[in-house]
Amino acid sequence: MHFSAITLLAAVAAVSAQSSSAPVVANNPYDARYRAEITPKAGKDLSVAIEGTSMPDGHGVKFAVAFNGLVEAEGPFTYHIHAKPVPTDGNCTGTGAHLDPYNRGDTPPCDASKPETCEPGDLAGKHGKVTKAQYSTEYVDMYLATNPADRSFFGNLSIVVHLPNKTRIGCANFTMVNAGVALPSPSAGYGMPQSNSTSMVPSGTTGLPMSPTATTTKPAEFSGTATKVAGGAGALLVAAFALVL
Repeated sequence: MHFSAITLLAAVAAVSAQSSSAPVVANNPYDARYRAEITPKAGKDLSVAIEGTSMPDGHGVKFAVAFNGLVEAEGPFTYHIHAKPVPTDGNCTGTGAHLDPYNRGDTPPCDASKPETCEPGDLAGKHGKVTKAQYSTEYVDMYLATNPADRSFFGNLSIVVHLPNKTRIGCANFTMVNAGVALPSPSAGYGMPQSNSTSMVPSGTTGLPMSPTATTTKPAEFSGTATKVAGGAGALLVAAFALVL
């Protein structure tokens, strides 16, 4: 009986370790903006521009994405924010794995209906793969940060594009366009900071504006998955201690 209780406690600990969902980011600086651009290289026509800007209330980041030069028959293509910047030699392998501060892992695949359970860096998993040679879209991601103090900050990391077999076909580092300003607390009584920044048009040969033609994807609402799992784990703990006693 004592052994069974210990085994149950170990199982509960394992469930708890796997249930760390990403929280909604709520402390992003106003109008903070970061951009990454993949430019065509010898033998490759791929060009990508991606820009993330803090939402006005500091909750989440609005992304504008544009792809050009893909070979449609080789898709669908995935793209992710990776945990390391592109090294000086330009080798995309050096960017490491996906941005995954909550240790979710990339297996099983991301469930787009529960984005808080996905790796924060899995943009294609949460918002859709690229299926066209020329493609643009925009969406709000509630689980990424423009605040350098946040675990899901992406401003010093990289974007990587993959073939379906996970081969990395392009990568680039994010750079800061605008640092933004910290939002005042709700009780401070100050007005919203004003910005004079302009919208982005990627450089290079693509000519694709960052205002997309595709339908904007509305972020899924937080489903409370972590709370439910934690509650179940707590019930198992109570049962386990009862067995020990």
